[in-house]
Amino acid sequence: MTTIQLQKPVRRRPGTGRRSPLQGGPLAYAVLIGATALFVFPFYWTLVGASRTNAEMSSASPALTPGSNLFHNIGEALQQAAIGTALVNSLIVACTVTLGVVLSSTLAGFAFAKLRFRGRSLLLAVTVGTMMIPPQLGVIPLFMVIVKMDLQNKLPSVILPSLVSAFGVFFMRQFLIQALPDELIEAARVDGASSLRIFWSIVLPVARPGMAVLGMLTFMATWNDFFWPIVALSSQNPTVQVALRSLGQGYVQDQSIVMAGTLIGTLPVLVVFALLGRQIVGGIMQGAVKG
Repeated sequence: MTTIQLQKPVRRRPGTGRRSPLQGGPLAYAVLIGATALFVFPFYWTLVGASRTNAEMSSASPALTPGSNLFHNIGEALQQAAIGTALVNSLIVACTVTLGVVLSSTLAGFAFAKLRFRGRSLLLAVTVGTMMIPPQLGVIPLFMVIVKMDLQNKLPSVILPSLVSAFGVFFMRQFLIQALPDELIEAARVDGASSLRIFWSIVLPVARPGMAVLGMLTFMATWNDFFWPIVALSSQNPTVQVALRSLGQGYVQDQSIVMAGTLIGTLPVLVVFALLGRQIVGGIMQGAVKG
């Protein structure tokens, strides 16, 4: 009778043997470090410029380290333009538009993704088709409407045209198609839940990562918007981007004051990204796994 000898599995020590396919090597780390430095450098250069004088920034060999004039330049920027008022206005506009876009896009995206009604495909095609129209074509008619409503030089003139977004509707529809199982909706229907109840109790928790991504994108786009606010608002009641236009004016533009104002206008966006960063990464990873 022949006997079969089983060999014991060989245990490899951690860090030895072949590399896992998902483990990056030195080249991958070098590329990541280079890409990170490339993206971080503009923020660092803004800090350096905001903390130096205009003469130092205009020299043949400008300094590469922060200086000691940061708070002085920030004070000058606050005096030259209504930065304080602009920050408050931009926060009001960006937060209101973000809240409106996220809620309306999630509700409409849920309807297009999971509800069955007549004309759904046609309405979705029309909604997506509006993204192909350049926004500059509607500036004159929109301004005429704003004037008839007596909203010129008021924050609602910037908020109302941006409360809905075709991109947001399409984005949330695609996200909910993958993230929201039909079985959850059918189980809720069996329990007698209405569409609004399903939206509030089931859709919103599931759509939270996608809502965070859409909220971040909307907040940044609204915060950085310059074209429509400069048309609808005046320099006495500006947003941040409109207020930055009046910084450093003179025979020789003071770049350090402009950098200081830019630094002030960039900080709220960094704070929002820090607060929503985990949800944004989770939403991106969830879409990558299920896509």
